[in-house]
Amino acid sequence: MNERQANVDIRPYSLALAPQSRARIKRQRPGCIWLTGLSGAGKSTLANELEIQLNGRGLHTFLLDGDNVRNGLCRDLCMSPQSRKENIRRMAEVARLMVDAGLIVIVSAISPFRADRDAARALFAEGEFHCAYISTSFAACARRDPKGLYRAALDGKLRHFTGLDSPYEAPLDADCEIDTEQVDIQTATNRLLALVLDQKHRG
Repeated sequence: MNERQANVDIRPYSLALAPQSRARIKRQRPGCIWLTGLSGAGKSTLANELEIQLNGRGLHTFLLDGDNVRNGLCRDLCMSPQSRKENIRRMAEVARLMVDAGLIVIVSAISPFRADRDAARALFAEGEFHCAYISTSFAACARRDPKGLYRAALDGKLRHFTGLDSPYEAPLDADCEIDTEQVDIQTATNRLLALVLDQKHRG
């Protein structure tokens, strides 16, 4: 039996408990806010601060950070375009399962390809997915270079680096855009917080 035949034989089981029932006992409306942008743009910093703010308001959250997921669930993947596509597919599927569990999920990932972000959005119901484009420029990110990745890439020691020898396709449908070179962390976090809370996640 080949892989395609095996997939045909899979029949998803219809669960008796609806996602709305899981969310109801948490007294919130679940959803996913997806932060995309270049390495060093400030995604992880903002995602962490956003989660702290939401937790302080008594909301149930989980943060999926791209580097952390690469260290576990996606440790078998390289940085080729195909592996990047699979990395985002896995993160999106996990985020959707967590939303079904009633959580507000924050995803922080470069997610450079527009088609992969569109595929992630398509997994969610209308109004459940919100894209935040952290639009900090390549030059600003290279100046920060917190992990030394830009130096390595510019020296030719690191291949498939987003924004250099691998493309970054900016979102066309972002729900908000934040340039962390232009606004401070508190202002940026407040914009993300407003995006989440304006969706009436309190139920």
